[in-house]
Amino acid sequence: MGAPQRRRAGLLRYQDQWIPIGDVLPQSLDAWDEFGSDIVLDGVECSVPMGVTVQQAPEFNLQPGRVIGGTYVIERLLGSGWEGEVYKVRERRTDAIRAVKVFRPDRNPKDRVLTRYAQKLERLRDCSMVIDYHHTERLRWQNEWLTCMVSEYVEGEVLSRFVRRRGGRMDHVSALLLIRALATGLSEIHDAGEYHGDLHWGNVLVRRRGLSFEAKVLDFFHWGRPTAAQRRADICELVRILHDVTGGRARYAAQPQVVKDIVRGLRKDRIIERFPTAAAMVRYLNTFDWPVKAR
Repeated sequence: MGAPQRRRAGLLRYQDQWIPIGDVLPQSLDAWDEFGSDIVLDGVECSVPMGVTVQQAPEFNLQPGRVIGGTYVIERLLGSGWEGEVYKVRERRTDAIRAVKVFRPDRNPKDRVLTRYAQKLERLRDCSMVIDYHHTERLRWQNEWLTCMVSEYVEGEVLSRFVRRRGGRMDHVSALLLIRALATGLSEIHDAGEYHGDLHWGNVLVRRRGLSFEAKVLDFFHWGRPTAAQRRADICELVRILHDVTGGRARYAAQPQVVKDIVRGLRKDRIIERFPTAAAMVRYLNTFDWPVKAR
């Protein structure tokens, strides 16, 4: 019944050096725990000191004005991840704004990663939390051809940055509203027979609208065929997001009971016991009783 362990390698920028992060190294970062905050780096949970910049090693560095496929003009870099870099682009003929993901060739052999990703987006095109896939383009870079994925451009802010700009944590009411939006979208993905595979606050775009949140998820990761275990892992990762946006380990003891009843100490078995499906979490968030203080 447990969720599968998901770990991948990555790079950590620390004191002007790139440190490789693998399956074993995160444990060695525990000594930084008292100084730092929990993050998820490329799907690997670890702790780093406050103020450390976490990012991927730059690779393409495509400049504004460069044209992709004779059609799209780069405006700016949006972000960098394990699989590649994402740029905001403008279509030359119509001025329509799109997003283009340029895949790193060593992590996209024979376009297999891109193909799986595009096919999954197409299967999930009716899910509200999934970006719309458009088509592919080709880009010449350092004597080789790269395949790029063109998709809709979504206004919003990466959740980790959204939280940092608000002092490093959200109040519990706003956090619960956010998690309800994410759980609703995740339920649609699971109902379509799929899973996300790499859900963390660096892979979520959010936009506040009135009392609600609009959210989109990025960078689905392929761990094999969809299974109930993969969907349970998504649920545990969603709960981890609630834990992180409310202040992480340092603030957990002070959280109201309604948050603790969901996070459940990040015990995966206890989380799945209460929320066997994303739909169960949505039902809970829509019906739980708020505590009433005695007068």
